[in-house]
Amino acid sequence: MSAALHIAPVELRLNLGCSDSHRKGFLNVDLCAPADIVADLTQPWPWATSSVSEIAAWDIFEHLPSKLHTMNEAHRVLAHGGFFFSSTPSTDGRGAFCDPTHVSFWNELSFRYYTNAQYQAYIQRQATCRFQSLRVRTYMPDSFCAANNI
Repeated sequence: MSAALHIAPVELRLNLGCSDSHRKGFLNVDLCAPADIVADLTQPWPWATSSVSEIAAWDIFEHLPSKLHTMNEAHRVLAHGGFFFSSTPSTDGRGAFCDPTHVSFWNELSFRYYTNAQYQAYIQRQATCRFQSLRVRTYMPDSFCAANNI
């Protein structure tokens, strides 16, 4: 009779690109203060492999130049069964292109390259990651954005 393998849950939760929107219960990360951790996410991320249970990335990915680096690093640090939440301006509206600090551009289809085997085949030499998608949707955060297709 063998004993069941028990793996303790990872408790580290990251709030990437937090700016001054700190989340309680998360390690708030940004390129500059105020943040719990100051880190340059264009470089290898400073967390160990499989050490993070949850990643919250609100309005940060569009500021990072390499989609492949970003997704590979998120996958590397995320523990098996962890959650990864992102809110990213979509190229389906003008908002993605308005901000001069946006250097990468995303929409719902962008995430298929990291969640769908058929799409991932196109980037397999550069992508070491593969996520299971629970939900991808486009929404407008408020009526102003909806009225102006931002």
